Amino acid sequence: MDSLKRLSPFIAVAAQLQPADMGTLAAAGYRTVINNRPDNEEEGQPTSAEMHAAARASGLEYHHLPVTSGQITDTDVAGFTELLNQVRGPVLAFCRTGTRSISLWALSEAHHIDPLALLAAARGQGYDLTGLAPRLELYSQTTPGPTPTASISATQRYDVLVVGGGAAGCAVTASLLKRDPHLRIAVVEPREQHYYQPGWTLVGAGIFDRAQTERPMGKCIPQAAQWIRSAVAAFEPDQQRVVLEDGNRLGYRTLVVCPGLSLNWDAVEGLRETLGKNGVTSNYKFELAPYTWQLVQNLRRGRALFTQPPMPIKCAGAPQKAMYLSCDWWQKQGVLSDIDVEFCSSGAVLFGVSTFVPPLMNYIERYGAQLSFNTTLTAVDGPAHKAWFKQVDAQGNSQTVEKSFDFLHVVPHQQAPAFVSQSPLANADGWVEADHETLRHPRYGNIFSLGDVCAAPNAKTAAAVRKQAPVVAENVIAVLAGKGPRALYDGYGSCPLTVERGKVILAEFGYGGKLLPTFPLDPVVPRRLAWDLKVKMMPGIYFDMMLRGREWLAHPKHLPHEPLAVEAPPACDFGKEQGK
Repeated sequence: MDSLKRLSPFIAVAAQLQPADMGTLAAAGYRTVINNRPDNEEEGQPTSAEMHAAARASGLEYHHLPVTSGQITDTDVAGFTELLNQVRGPVLAFCRTGTRSISLWALSEAHHIDPLALLAAARGQGYDLTGLAPRLELYSQTTPGPTPTASISATQRYDVLVVGGGAAGCAVTASLLKRDPHLRIAVVEPREQHYYQPGWTLVGAGIFDRAQTERPMGKCIPQAAQWIRSAVAAFEPDQQRVVLEDGNRLGYRTLVVCPGLSLNWDAVEGLRETLGKNGVTSNYKFELAPYTWQLVQNLRRGRALFTQPPMPIKCAGAPQKAMYLSCDWWQKQGVLSDIDVEFCSSGAVLFGVSTFVPPLMNYIERYGAQLSFNTTLTAVDGPAHKAWFKQVDAQGNSQTVEKSFDFLHVVPHQQAPAFVSQSPLANADGWVEADHETLRHPRYGNIFSLGDVCAAPNAKTAAAVRKQAPVVAENVIAVLAGKGPRALYDGYGSCPLTVERGKVILAEFGYGGKLLPTFPLDPVVPRRLAWDLKVKMMPGIYFDMMLRGREWLAHPKHLPHEPLAVEAPPACDFGKEQGK
């Protein structure tokens, strides 16, 4: 509900709501809810039927006016206008980010409110509707109701367009501006908050406070870049354009795609309904990490299950880190012997880099944990405290196994966002195609990717982004200058495995599992130094160095010789483009 933005005493807009929010809206005095999202637009999205039932149960009037992302039609605006004329207020309209809803509102009001006032009202709530200005002006010159001849606004163009304001987006933008402060860069990011996700494991162990992992997005995106508070709906790489949720287009000379990945909570039947209660939790969700710590402290006996879904996932060590820190606490409290701990992993091995398996097995034995490989969580019944797993044997035969639990830590299935996986940029698995070393798209020479959405076969960690950002920055600068990319990424990733309080195995590796230790120390030995690095230094390195373009120990390697020059994308005359 933090995303709710009041536009007038009669109407407000918000990003995606959940059925549980309906009671809060009713208590706040709202009378009507308008849902502007089509069903099945995104994994994990509540259906309109679910929202309708929840609204009705809370005494709210509910209407579903689905609008395709990036394609607000005149019919959509007319339908929204008609609804506002009929329903009881106050009204709350929502979509994925709120952009479609506020765009519909602005267009529906343009016939009697000055377009500049509408743009200012939207800007005051964090929405930039500048791209709608020509269409708003056209509507303002007509009688109530939009004209069917309204057209999409002129395309704005940038030297570099960055999709995503997470770790990858902020870091690569800072690295680009460090190299050329005069670049015209825009970052497309709908979220208002930026999260240091590696810290959530420590929140779930009572070591960090949740507030330490959150900052306003405006303090993380470099000030010299333009922040476009919208969501991407589609890519048009042949036209060098990106389509936004409100239908506007942004042009680019080079494009960097790094929106992160999506968590698919609905891949496990019954999971969404029981998250945050009945002993079911996950450190992969900002709101739930404190609940993990609450459950750990309260469990004195019973059965604790920790799950890991099929790869790829972000921070592949995080599922077992949650187990180690929980077991360490239970052991120190003298209750571990009364708790049956089981790690249920879809994988066939404990860790993907074999060098680190022996020291990790020492801790598995120390904590008395049972390992169940090739075991994938498929369903949960929270009130009954039961979970079901698909278990595959060595011959490939599968069976469903039921397990009871008192504590269940779930790691969700993970995938590329739909607007990426369904785009021309994606490979067969839905990730953004990229050369493994230069991180450039193999079919579109002015498009790069990094971070979790990139198809390069590296570990999806913030540490990988720290090394990828300078590589992409240098190669983007080269392409803008009409040259070929020279900077190379070696697949570096790091997983600080928190095996106990005060000790970390610092696993650093590159492509093919090659060890890439930063320090001249035996990497398989659990160390206090690595713990201090993880707990005391890494948040500062992340927020104050990586996101600021300070590339500590992150300078990329280069091709030994200058590659053949390539034709750069055409430069933009911004005045002429805007005047088309």
